[in-house]
Amino acid sequence: MIKPPLILGIETSCDETAAAIVADGSLVLSNVIYSQIDIHRSFGGVVPEIAARNHVGKIDFVVQKALDDAKVTLGDISAVAVTYGPGLVGALLVGVNFAKALAFGADLPLIAVNHLEGHIASAYLENADFKPPFVAMIVSGGHSHLVHVRDYGDYQVLGRTQDDAAGEAFDKVARVLGLPYPGGIEVDKLSKQGNPTAIAFPRAKLENNLNFSFSGLKSAVINYLNTAKMKDEIINPADIAASFQEAVVDVLTKNAMEACKITGCNRLAVVGGVACNSRLREALTKLCDENSIKLHIPKPIYCTDNAAMIAAAARHHFQTKSFATLNLNGNPSLTL
Repeated sequence: MIKPPLILGIETSCDETAAAIVADGSLVLSNVIYSQIDIHRSFGGVVPEIAARNHVGKIDFVVQKALDDAKVTLGDISAVAVTYGPGLVGALLVGVNFAKALAFGADLPLIAVNHLEGHIASAYLENADFKPPFVAMIVSGGHSHLVHVRDYGDYQVLGRTQDDAAGEAFDKVARVLGLPYPGGIEVDKLSKQGNPTAIAFPRAKLENNLNFSFSGLKSAVINYLNTAKMKDEIINPADIAASFQEAVVDVLTKNAMEACKITGCNRLAVVGGVACNSRLREALTKLCDENSIKLHIPKPIYCTDNAAMIAAAARHHFQTKSFATLNLNGNPSLTL
């Protein structure tokens, strides 16, 4: 009997130092994440150089803890998988170089994983029954993509952001509202106290109706605040947060439903950090029920950056023997 692959995943594309052990692409044996949120909060966002330095200081500990938590050794591992892009170049290089050294020293195959493919693969974690074909909507701090997942490793990008990603817009609006970083969680919390129809913020209409644009919406919020201050008008931050969030959710849900219609898919996976947003989950659940679409949103721990999703994505590469060489380098501008 052939043993299922046991893959060590490593993720350092931004400000999480993460390592995980995943069996057969879906069974998570360990998932260790060292977050730098507290470090970057005082700056209002991620500082790339600080992120890279903290990865250097933590990666050895995080990888060893992932092995210990899974109760395995390197001798049990089938391959080492690592995010090589997109992301912050300094942060990526820490993970890539560590993974190369580890694979070389332990004589293990090295698998290069696209961070976006990792997010898509988070739909498989602890859910082996969820399989292609399906539509994946990736919504995070750096990415907003609609992808037709035709098969494992076979992706057709249907739409993407033309400027700010959804998560980036949440963070920027949070900042002008005086909310702490990371902003998405704070906007979601504040929105529960506000009226989502109080302010008619714009929804961008693009030529390709599956693309996204959130910079205009972000600017509209900033202009609204500036105008109110100049006129010395009283503002309700909760109404602003709720109205902004509703505009984002309207665009995301509309495009997701349209993507399912165009592809004929009756399965939708929503992945990435913004998939944790309570209003987005509520709206999508309702729309998918109405349109007989099976919705899958991973647990919040698998929506934010993590290494379990990288190990899950690596399963297909392992089966097809798509291994990287020791010349692998970080690619901050990598596309899907």
